[in-house]
Amino acid sequence: MKNRQKFLYATISASTAAALFAGCSTSDDEPTTPSASMEHGGAHSAAPTSSSESATHNAADVTFNQMMIPHHEQAVEMAGLVRGRSTDPALLELATRIADAQQPEIDEMTARLSGWGIDAAGGGHAAGGHEGHDMSGMMSESDMSALTAARGAEFDRLWLEGMIRHHQGAVEMADDELASGIDGPSRALAEQVRKAQQAEIDEMRRMLGQ
Repeated sequence: MKNRQKFLYATISASTAAALFAGCSTSDDEPTTPSASMEHGGAHSAAPTSSSESATHNAADVTFNQMMIPHHEQAVEMAGLVRGRSTDPALLELATRIADAQQPEIDEMTARLSGWGIDAAGGGHAAGGHEGHDMSGMMSESDMSALTAARGAEFDRLWLEGMIRHHQGAVEMADDELASGIDGPSRALAEQVRKAQQAEIDEMRRMLGQ
């Protein structure tokens, strides 16, 4: 009888020890895995994306495109005045070249601003007007009126002098973009404007005998 009781006590003790051992092997001792980390809030540990990485343009880029559009538009308008007012073949050829170069650039800048969700008219121009004449090199209303009324040699002189100032203003605007802008296509256009228009300034000065 005593032997049977001893056997029962031993069995109960073994069962109790097994239960206690199983209880100690709960999640408190479980190793942390990536999936467990995510389940316990690990998702927030992902590194945030820097805002600078998503920036494609800045205020200087916007200003350059918005202001250069009306600037170019006036140059194209000036180029359109040459035929019928000048008989100089070199001036006629230069005017055609300026219009052919700057109209596609206007289209490019307008599309770029649209892609940024920005109104191209923010440059302060309106159809048929010269509200942006305070921009560097822009012709005033009175300048344009005098140019429109002139003919022959007088027209040629006024046009060349006005376009030189106009181009100088564009070069200044391009320099500002290259100094502060970050948009690749805008900077490339600024380089193009600076190079082409400086060459045309030199050409027009030669035409004036300067």
